Amino acid sequence: MKDPEIEALFAELISSQRLRTLELARRIEPGIVGDDLFQPHDHPRLAASPSFQFEDGILAGLLMARTALRARRSGT
Repeated sequence: MKDPEIEALFAELISSQRLRTLELARRIEPGIVGDDLFQPHDHPRLAASPSFQFEDGILAGLLMARTALRARRSGT
Protein backbone atom coordinates (compact mmCIF):
# COMPACT_ATOMS: atom_id res chain seq x y z
CA MET A 1 0.00 0.00 0.00
CA LYS A 2 1.25 3.47 -0.85
CA ASP A 3 1.24 6.40 1.56
CA PRO A 4 -1.89 8.09 0.14
CA GLU A 5 -3.79 4.78 0.32
CA ILE A 6 -2.73 4.27 3.94
CA GLU A 7 -3.76 7.84 4.82
CA ALA A 8 -7.13 7.28 3.14
CA LEU A 9 -7.62 4.02 5.02
CA PHE A 10 -6.84 5.68 8.35
CA ALA A 11 -9.17 8.57 7.51
CA GLU A 12 -11.99 6.12 6.77
CA LEU A 13 -11.37 4.03 9.90
CA ILE A 14 -11.16 7.10 12.15
CA SER A 15 -14.25 8.70 10.67
CA SER A 16 -16.24 5.51 11.06
CA GLN A 17 -15.08 4.96 14.64
CA ARG A 18 -15.73 8.59 15.58
CA LEU A 19 -19.31 8.26 14.31
CA ARG A 20 -19.78 4.94 16.10
CA THR A 21 -18.49 6.46 19.35
CA LEU A 22 -20.72 9.52 18.99
CA GLU A 23 -23.81 7.41 18.28
CA LEU A 24 -23.14 5.30 21.37
CA ALA A 25 -22.55 8.44 23.46
CA ARG A 26 -25.90 9.83 22.31
CA ARG A 27 -27.67 6.62 23.35
CA ILE A 28 -26.11 6.92 26.80
CA GLU A 29 -26.60 10.67 27.14
CA PRO A 30 -28.86 12.35 24.58
CA GLY A 31 -27.78 15.80 23.50
CA ILE A 32 -24.09 15.00 23.28
CA VAL A 33 -22.33 16.75 20.40
CA GLY A 34 -19.11 15.82 18.63
CA ASP A 35 -16.96 18.23 20.64
CA ASP A 36 -18.11 16.53 23.86
CA LEU A 37 -16.12 13.47 22.80
CA PHE A 38 -12.92 15.42 23.46
CA GLN A 39 -13.85 15.68 27.16
CA PRO A 40 -16.00 12.62 27.91
CA HIS A 41 -15.16 12.74 31.61
CA ASP A 42 -17.16 15.96 31.83
CA HIS A 43 -20.19 13.69 31.36
CA PRO A 44 -20.40 11.22 34.26
CA ARG A 45 -22.67 8.78 32.42
CA LEU A 46 -20.15 8.47 29.60
CA ALA A 47 -17.24 8.16 31.99
CA ALA A 48 -19.05 5.35 33.82
CA SER A 49 -19.93 3.39 30.68
CA PRO A 50 -17.60 0.47 29.89
CA SER A 51 -19.05 0.29 26.37
CA PHE A 52 -18.28 3.93 25.71
CA GLN A 53 -14.80 3.60 27.20
CA PHE A 54 -14.12 0.63 24.91
CA GLU A 55 -15.24 2.44 21.74
CA ASP A 56 -13.40 5.62 22.77
CA GLY A 57 -10.26 3.53 23.34
CA ILE A 58 -10.48 2.12 19.83
CA LEU A 59 -10.75 5.67 18.46
CA ALA A 60 -7.76 6.78 20.53
CA GLY A 61 -5.75 3.80 19.29
CA LEU A 62 -6.51 4.58 15.66
CA LEU A 63 -5.51 8.21 16.15
CA MET A 64 -2.28 7.16 17.86
CA ALA A 65 -1.43 4.64 15.13
CA ARG A 66 -1.90 7.30 12.46
CA THR A 67 0.29 9.72 14.42
CA ALA A 68 3.00 7.10 14.88
CA LEU A 69 2.97 6.27 11.18
CA ARG A 70 3.27 9.94 10.25
CA ALA A 71 6.10 10.43 12.72
CA ARG A 72 8.00 7.46 11.34
CA ARG A 73 7.59 8.75 7.79
CA SER A 74 8.89 12.18 8.74
CA GLY A 75 11.82 10.71 10.66
CA THR A 76 10.86 12.16 14.05
